[in-house]
Amino acid sequence: MSTVARPRPRPVRAGLETSRRPPRLSTLYPRWFHLPGAALYAVFFAAPTIVSFYFALTRWTLFDVQFIGFDNFVEFFREPQLYQGLINTFIYGFVTSAAKVVIGFALAVLLTSPILGRGYLRAVVFFPVLVSTVGVGLTFKSLLDPYHGAVNGALHTFGIQGPGWLTDPHTALLTVAAVDIWKGVGVATLILIAGIVAIPQEYFEAARVDGAGPWRVFRSITLPLSRPAIGTVVILSLIGGLRSFDLIWTMTNGGPGFTSDVIASVIYKQYQAGFYGLSTAGNVVLFVVVTVIMVPVSRFLNRREAQT
Repeated sequence: MSTVARPRPRPVRAGLETSRRPPRLSTLYPRWFHLPGAALYAVFFAAPTIVSFYFALTRWTLFDVQFIGFDNFVEFFREPQLYQGLINTFIYGFVTSAAKVVIGFALAVLLTSPILGRGYLRAVVFFPVLVSTVGVGLTFKSLLDPYHGAVNGALHTFGIQGPGWLTDPHTALLTVAAVDIWKGVGVATLILIAGIVAIPQEYFEAARVDGAGPWRVFRSITLPLSRPAIGTVVILSLIGGLRSFDLIWTMTNGGPGFTSDVIASVIYKQYQAGFYGLSTAGNVVLFVVVTVIMVPVSRFLNRREAQT
């Protein structure tokens, strides 16, 4: 009786079943979630940016476009107030950013400690952020009026001659910067509070067991472990300061003279005069300036964060 030889089963390699690729639908499924964000990014950022680079090379109005190459950029850099505007932009951006970090961190440390009315104080610190920038500018412009303002009136009561806060070329830019710090320090404080609260409490308890005082705890635990939050505040504040326009324009219109002009206000004055292509070239210059400053700053902060 003959026997039929059965085919030997092929050996199953270890891990073959687990290493099979999932169906194509399951691999592509998570990528669909990127489409709404990508579409919004393309419509509201990428496309306007590309179009603005093109219009910076033209002389345009609502009814006509004429390509003129780099003439707008040459004309923009010939602006007599551009040099002063660049200096003021850097001063304003770095002063407001540094002050928001320092004051915001001090307030964050205070508002995370066990003090009376902590929740109420947090709301008070954050309240200026909710107020309109234009409203804040108009209010402080009235309060700081050198002749009829409430601030100089209060100083006059104590026999002090108040300065021309917004009319003196030496104080106008720094006065607006101080108002900007008052309005924006709430966001910095909120971010830094979140950074401090995220630090594990075991570190503080271990430090107290070892007999560390408040200053040692702050220097060795709170400050170094809050660096990610500090870096976020630095980046956001510096970008906002370099691009600031609305508060400066509301309070001083870039004056007196051109002493409180920044790049954004120079661009706006060109737009008011009807030089649309020139103002578009100025926006491209502002974009490049902010990028050139923020890319190395961001890399430096990320490197420091990775080292901690």
